[in-house]
Amino acid sequence: MNDSERLAWIQLALTPYVGAESFLALIRHYGSARAALAAPAESVQKLVRHKQAVAAWDGDNAPATAAAEAALAWETQEHCRLMLLGDSDFPMMLTEGMTPPPLLFLRGRTELLHRPTVAVVGSRHATPQAARVARDFSHALSEKGVTVISGMACGIDTAAHQGALQARGGTIAVWGTGIDRIYPQTNKALAYQIAEQGLVISEFPLGTRPLAGNFPRRNRLIAALAQAVLVVEAATESGSLITAKLAAEMGREVMAVPGSIDNPHSKGCHKLIKEGAKLVECLNDIMQECPQLLQHTPPEHPAPQAVRNTAQHEENAVAAAPAEQPAEHPLLTALGYSPAHPDSLAQALNLPTAEIYAQLLELELENRVAALPGGRYQRVK
Repeated sequence: MNDSERLAWIQLALTPYVGAESFLALIRHYGSARAALAAPAESVQKLVRHKQAVAAWDGDNAPATAAAEAALAWETQEHCRLMLLGDSDFPMMLTEGMTPPPLLFLRGRTELLHRPTVAVVGSRHATPQAARVARDFSHALSEKGVTVISGMACGIDTAAHQGALQARGGTIAVWGTGIDRIYPQTNKALAYQIAEQGLVISEFPLGTRPLAGNFPRRNRLIAALAQAVLVVEAATESGSLITAKLAAEMGREVMAVPGSIDNPHSKGCHKLIKEGAKLVECLNDIMQECPQLLQHTPPEHPAPQAVRNTAQHEENAVAAAPAEQPAEHPLLTALGYSPAHPDSLAQALNLPTAEIYAQLLELELENRVAALPGGRYQRVK
């Protein structure tokens, strides 16, 4: 693609009200973006889905021109790229089971688009335990060389990105805004970290605000880019279930982590499991369901035979000796894995409430329990 066609492609992709389907219809009909932009309005209006898009062919193409110029200026920054559907390294995953976006704004490590991927999604109002589960799964996947994809929302998305950034697999954040607008602002530091160590993606023009209608489109990209989707915690009305539904329709694997029956944010996961999603309790559950995730990861170098023999001997010796398990804190045993109020814990343990609060504070400082709204506490580890 030469420079003039590339410019026309970007301008056509950023023309207001020209969506992905209309864009492709125009390219197929006219053969190129330049020819489509030069076509008469009466001819174009037969192909575009949104009637307001025809305004660009009636002489009012200033918005598209300005958006294209801004995009090209943005691309001159370090590690920034405009990826076109016609580019040779455009990810094939985005062409399977959906209408591909004609243009992507990318910032960071574009090679992550071509590695094994799992989307980890869930509630914006995640419980501390669910956030820890999402972080642990994402870290374990990333340790295996699997790239973790999420939407950088609060809650589970944030935990997923944080866990993945701690290992070699990296993470991809798909935004529902322009790539120059961070949302939510509370994740500003995380956004910069992902841009430096992972990859940020948006299909929206620069300056696009976080409108409600943008996020289903973002979820569609997350589902398409992932080989599997893991839902950690989600209510029945959660957008994560939309992502899971889209993934299933595209032929991707859908998995879910079960939770407490008392937690309304677990009901979406339970619904998915009832409908056939893989119930996941550990990393091995994911790998058994999706063995293809390990196909492109570098094999571990085997140790020399003498080292393997010594290691096996030590392993057998350890296995033969009875392992001493440290006794669990009585308060954690009483707390279990569902939220509980200190009063009920005091009654169960027959201890003064003041003593229960003191123990809870100690466990909270050790990051083993977390305080919840309403004065209740939940186990984190």
